[in-house]
Order: sequence, then structure tokens, then C-alpha cells
Amino acid sequence: MKTEEIILGNFQLKYPLEHLAPLNRILFLDIETTGFLSSESAIYLIGSAFYSEGNWIIRQWFAQSPDEEPELIRSFLTFAQNFSYLIHYNGNSFDLPFIKRKASQYGLTCRFNDMEGLDIYRRIAPYKNFLKLSDCKLKTVEAFLGVKREDTFGGGELIRVYREYIFSHDYNLYHTLLQHNSDDMKGMLEILPVLAYYDLFNNSIKARKVQANYYNDVHGVPRKELMLQLVFASPLPVPVSYMRRGCHFKGEGHEGVLIVPIYEEELKYFYANYKDYYYLPTEDMALHKAISSFVDRDYREQATAANCYTRKFSSYLPQWKVLVEPFFKRDYESKELFFELTDEIKKNRQLFSDYASHVLGAMAAQD
Repeated sequence: MKTEEIILGNFQLKYPLEHLAPLNRILFLDIETTGFLSSESAIYLIGSAFYSEGNWIIRQWFAQSPDEEPELIRSFLTFAQNFSYLIHYNGNSFDLPFIKRKASQYGLTCRFNDMEGLDIYRRIAPYKNFLKLSDCKLKTVEAFLGVKREDTFGGGELIRVYREYIFSHDYNLYHTLLQHNSDDMKGMLEILPVLAYYDLFNNSIKARKVQANYYNDVHGVPRKELMLQLVFASPLPVPVSYMRRGCHFKGEGHEGVLIVPIYEEELKYFYANYKDYYYLPTEDMALHKAISSFVDRDYREQATAANCYTRKFSSYLPQWKVLVEPFFKRDYESKELFFELTDEIKKNRQLFSDYASHVLGAMAAQD
């Protein structure tokens, strides 16, 4: 077994990783295997990255033959005991289960379950459409962020390279195998800013300024919209623009703009306890029995869930789950929810910050 180490001199992270754990307690991980099934394949290379004495370092364990796999895994697991936080790319689905099964096969102790962890792939995959990514492969995310790598091979192509190396021990092949893995490790460090998009949807957003705008649409119909100027906790590394559900978002760096339509129309508020109400067909509204008993029986009927409402013309904002109550609907069966843009709400800046997060979450939701 061979061990290699690369010091990434002058390398600086562009994401506040220390918010997750102390840097010297974090270990990055990536493995290279001869196949996808641990029962039929071997791990021939384990790559890691860690922070020590002011530098990020890549350390690699390489099995010169499949017989060295137990030694490789044992050496790595011993080293990993120095850390408490694991970061990987789709490791929850592949790398970690693969190592665990191999460790069990060789009677080795694997303490991954005692460590906290972060799977970059799983954090960013839900926002693939929002970021307009064709997929969430590591190389795709690298290209999105403008990260360049020397290696041009895919992991599957290197299986053949490793098999050739086993017989020839050609240094050029050895270099090719290590280069791919070290580029993966460095790539993981370099794509960390992509986590800012996860933070956008999962951390607090501040609405710095809120205002209503008026305009005429393409048909000349007057429209009204709410514009929220936002501030993010983590800067977005690449500008992003997205339209969905009638809303438009643009973000760059620490700032963004979210535009949401304001609906000026008559909507209905539905009472939940409809058995306590009468419906008045001529008035098209429901009244509580305590105050509508004086109405002639010919002009009232027992309310149902579908007609137990009161109508109100006002200005409304959409919501995709109940964030603000009372909520209004166009009809009983309608899935669209709204809340009234009252004078009190207009003064509530925290509510608009929460609303911005609500809208962004709805825009990015995969449904």
C-alpha cells in the first residue's frame, strides 16, 4: 500500500465551513472502487482532505493490488478517528456504506455513526431546477461554479486503468489514478460555496425593503406586484434568476430581489364550523346562527362546508401553505391560498422576511 500527501499551499475556502465544526475536526472523503457492488468489488483508493497547521492537505491511501484492501481500510479508519465531522459528495449513498461493509467484512471497527456529517450532493440536489443544472454530478457543479480540473476521466473509466496498473505498475497509470481522486478532493473544497444556495432556502433571509409597484401587462391590464429587496447570510457565488408560480427571483452575492404578484379581487374566507352557520343564497354569504336566526326560513338554509364563507374584496398575497391567517380562497375546492395585505401586515418587516423564505421554498419545491 502506498500513501501520498499533497499540501494545498495558499488555498483559502470561500465558504464559512467553521460554522459547521472547527476546521481541524473536519474530514473530507472520497473513494475509488473497481465496481458499484461492495460484494463484488474492491476499494483501491481512499482520498481525504483535512486542515492542519494553517493548510488544507490531501492524503491518499492506494492499494497496489486488491490484496492490500484490508490494510488500506484499516489505515484510513485509524486516521479518521482524529476527526468528528465528515463531508462527502453523495457519500451517504455510496462511499460510507461501501466502507462500512468492507470494514465489517474484515472485522474492523468503523465509527462513522458517531460522527456528524454533510453530504454536499444531498444538500444541493433539491435545488437542481432552481440552479438550472442538467444534473448534480460533481463535475457539473464544478462547471456551474467555474471550477477547472486537470483530470478528464470518469470514475468508471478508471477501473480499466487500475486493472492495467495491477499488472504493469506503470507510474503514469498510478499518477492518473491519484490525479482523478485528488481533483475530486480539491473539487469538493472548491465547490463548498454552492452550499450558499442551500442556506438561501434553509437559513434566515432579511427583507431590507418592501414596496408595491404598479404596471400594465402585455394586454394593457393594470397589475400590482410586491417587490422585496433581500439580504442573505451567505453570498451566492454565481448570480441566479428563476421564475415560477407567478413569482420572479434574482440573486447575486449577498443581495436579491423577489417579486410576487398582488391580487386585487374578491376572495372567500371559509368558516370551519359550518354546522353553526346558515347560508343566505340571495346574499351569497354565511351568517352564524346566533345572529341569523331572525332571517326568514325561506331565505336561509343550513350551511355546508362549500358555502360557509364570507366574501371580501381586497389586496391579497399568495401563500402555498398557511403562513398567515386568516387565509382566503377563490372556491372551496381551490388549492390556492391567499392572505390579505392589511395595513398591519404592511408594517411587519419580520413577517415579510419569513414570507420571502416561504415564497422561495414554494418556487423551488419539486412537485
